[in-house]
Amino acid sequence: MARSLHVRLDDASVAALDVVRADGLTDSEAVRTALRETAARRRVRSAIREEVQRVAADESDREEMRIIREQMAELVPSANI
Repeated sequence: MARSLHVRLDDASVAALDVVRADGLTDSEAVRTALRETAARRRVRSAIREEVQRVAADESDREEMRIIREQMAELVPSANI
């Protein structure tokens, strides 16, 4: 279902709209494009946030990372060489 939306743009929003319209889009096409692109970015960020939280809560993964850090620290050359 189509929905009409009326907005009042500030100077920064006008400049942003001009950037999106630079490809020859109408105001409506530019706004729809910007909304879709923004929604997609937010979905990706949300998925990344959820993955970070999942990994942070995984005790076995955290233990494995601790062991790897210790092993890597052992590979660092001594300063007394």
